[in-house]
Amino acid sequence: MISDKKTALQELESKRENSKCSGFPEDFAWGAATSAYQIEGAVKEDGKGEHIWDVYTKEPGKVYSGHTGEVACDHYHRYKEDVQLMKEMGLKAYRFSIDWSRVLPDGFGRVNEKGIAFYNHLIDELVENKIEPYITLYHWELPYEIYKRGGWLNPQIVEWFGEYAKLVADRFSDRVTHFFTLNEPQCFVGLGFLSGVHAPGVKAPLRDTFEMAHNAMKAHGRAVQMLRAYGKQKLTIGYAPTSSVCYPETDRPEDIEAARKAYFSLQEDDSNWTWNVSWWSDPVLLGHYPEEGLERYEKYLPKITEEDMRLISEPIDIYGQNIYNGRCFRMGEDGKPQEVCRYEGFPKTAIQWPVTPECLQWGPKFLYERYHKPIYITENGLSCHDVISLDGKVHDPNRIDFLARYLRELKKAAEEVDIRGYFQWSLMDNFEWANGYSDRFGLVYVDYRNQQRIMKDSAFWYKHVIETNGTEL
Repeated sequence: MISDKKTALQELESKRENSKCSGFPEDFAWGAATSAYQIEGAVKEDGKGEHIWDVYTKEPGKVYSGHTGEVACDHYHRYKEDVQLMKEMGLKAYRFSIDWSRVLPDGFGRVNEKGIAFYNHLIDELVENKIEPYITLYHWELPYEIYKRGGWLNPQIVEWFGEYAKLVADRFSDRVTHFFTLNEPQCFVGLGFLSGVHAPGVKAPLRDTFEMAHNAMKAHGRAVQMLRAYGKQKLTIGYAPTSSVCYPETDRPEDIEAARKAYFSLQEDDSNWTWNVSWWSDPVLLGHYPEEGLERYEKYLPKITEEDMRLISEPIDIYGQNIYNGRCFRMGEDGKPQEVCRYEGFPKTAIQWPVTPECLQWGPKFLYERYHKPIYITENGLSCHDVISLDGKVHDPNRIDFLARYLRELKKAAEEVDIRGYFQWSLMDNFEWANGYSDRFGLVYVDYRNQQRIMKDSAFWYKHVIETNGTEL
């Protein structure tokens, strides 16, 4: 018995030492992410209903070169091959979205059993290969029938989304324990209904967008209730907004405070009001909208009741953040945060996003400090101009360099706060919304002419990171 006890203690100490050494917990969820419309294809097969992107991509001039997701990566037919690539990569977890219109063609009512069967097959394949599925309920596939009924502007969407969440819990929660409700509400409201550069391409009045945002938050809360009520085992439920992180120029306390203040402040430009953290996260995690926003946006706001806030703040277990880049701040001489201008030639990715690894250290730290919830980085990655080389391989040193820099910063954060997982965006090259197939974010190269998959150098590099739990970053 003494020997057994000693062995157990030694094992525990070893685990602690490993965690301390790597910065990442031993059970860290190293994964990759996708969304349904971006990879599945098969938009007219097996009873799937239309959603807003199916319709939007048919409108001339809306998407780069007229690209659509009709075929995309043909994941609907090739999911087994794709899961084998995940296995080869050593992924511990895979985050994917369910296409609401594939399982409920009208968004409510009639269930499409063939759509359910597809996701059952995918989940079974993942489980069989020891890859943990993480389901996102909504990654922008709004059923067109619901859109025609007002979409996010219609308060009924709260119950429709709840019905959808109940179906997902009923059919999949026997094997899936991790769920995220909404992905990037800042984007699907802001880009879809404010600037109109994403589906459905609407430029709505500000008041309408605030009402949509409020309904989306209530829908999130209702989904949490339904997942809890109908889950077939104890579920871990989260939420996955996005943010452009504000990070300090130096480690001086005043610069850190400047970055923190800037990060949770609201946009001064009302035409871009959705792009912030606090309006979308304070209600969920603190139970109230930020006072700054209630004052500034008062004339645009719908009626907000105590009942609404109780629903929106239904307790969740984890907090996801999609983080790609950030802005640098210092404390100005006037005692206010001052953004540090980027120098000429500042590094950018192929999609012209700035390369700012510091965001993966300071973002999680600031978020954990404010909200006290375990954090997942639900998306992070970059677009490169990837090509198949003469040797038949895809060499992407820029991606490896980018990921190494960002993950080193995340490692620093993981030594201080509770970070549970990291999902590289994306598993494979895919339909990148308004940019079509012009941007490649994947660890796996997709040749859209023949659907050939090629693991890039970065995929093999990431495999080593996973195998070593980040100790050699």
